[in-house]
Amino acid sequence: MGEDIDEIMKTLKKYSQEHLLNRYSELDQAKQKKLLEQIKAIDFELINSLYNNTKRDYEAAESEITPIEYLDKEKLNGEYKDYQAIGEKAIRNGELAAVTMAGGQGTRLGHNGPKGTYDIGLETHKSLFELLSDTLKEQGKKYGVVIPWFIMTSEENNEQTIEFFTKHRYFGHQKDKDLFFFKQGELPMVDTEGKILIGEDGLIKEAADGHGGIYESLVKRGMTKKMRELGTKWVFIGGIDNCLVKMVDPILMGIAIQKNVTAAGKSVVKANPQEKVGVFCKKNGRPSVLEYTEIPKELSEEIDENGELKYGESHILCNLFKLDAIERMGAKPLPYHSAFKKATYIDKEGNKVIPDGPNAYKFEAFLFDAFGELDDMAILRVKREEEFAPVKNATGVDSPETARELYRNFYKL
Repeated sequence: MGEDIDEIMKTLKKYSQEHLLNRYSELDQAKQKKLLEQIKAIDFELINSLYNNTKRDYEAAESEITPIEYLDKEKLNGEYKDYQAIGEKAIRNGELAAVTMAGGQGTRLGHNGPKGTYDIGLETHKSLFELLSDTLKEQGKKYGVVIPWFIMTSEENNEQTIEFFTKHRYFGHQKDKDLFFFKQGELPMVDTEGKILIGEDGLIKEAADGHGGIYESLVKRGMTKKMRELGTKWVFIGGIDNCLVKMVDPILMGIAIQKNVTAAGKSVVKANPQEKVGVFCKKNGRPSVLEYTEIPKELSEEIDENGELKYGESHILCNLFKLDAIERMGAKPLPYHSAFKKATYIDKEGNKVIPDGPNAYKFEAFLFDAFGELDDMAILRVKREEEFAPVKNATGVDSPETARELYRNFYKL
């Protein structure tokens, strides 16, 4: 281990991160081993580059932004049955797998635990995990197949999530046969001087790398290999916080297959031009999502010949991908975005620092940053009240109260 530390110290000195081993001797053997593993796994060049980018003013690359074409599920008319038949055949052939991104905690909801374990207040007191599980099992029964379910957790909530599923007997699924857990990636947090933070546990303080890490995690954790073994050709990826998410949609699948595209996404019409959502568009002729922070006011208010917003197709994190595309996009990391956050840490003297405001950078990738790698993408507009009931805030918009109402109305409870 001595040689190991000598080599590590050389690396740390090169990148001015020697403080990472300041409290090493005070840790127990297990933590010492874990800390060294963490350090060896860090791409210091990447962290340096990401930190340096935080000091530069963001300059958006000149891109030609144009509206994206979409199909309205309500207006498919005769084509509806054609798409449905194509999609249903693929589902019955066992070509679909579902992925749920569930790496977050329910902190903003006042919930102590993984967000997926949260009870939105229905009479059944079912958690978000169970609501999604019920839908998936019902659809599997309808099509005579077992649809494999892959759940992405985080380092922070993986253990609690698996304990929750174990306690509930996996809600009727079979672990490692049709239910799989895998962890998303993490990156170290750095302070305003580019120093990597040490957490209260004496280990490197890391933060999840954002939903854009999904592709790389699926590949690195062996999940895409498992999907291939199961005969999967298409993968639906959605978030845990939408209790009306339709992970199995033959119309979406049928459109993707018939149009011979490698990805498809669902949209709902923006409630108003100022709604804080990303919108589908094309950048330089390729599919993309324009964040609400990026879209100029005049563009957000632009109207087409039908009196609808030109950029009104909200990205609701409901996307379908060909497995080949996921493997391709997971072969290399996406670009990272920085976020300035509040983080408690241990300083180089060993003192616990609890900041009053944001003091550290975390780095995350966005799932839709990979869309530019695709030649084309099909967009299906769906009804908000039928497919989008997110639980993000404790009260007000997108809260348990609004999600509960949408869920009850849709299922006529």
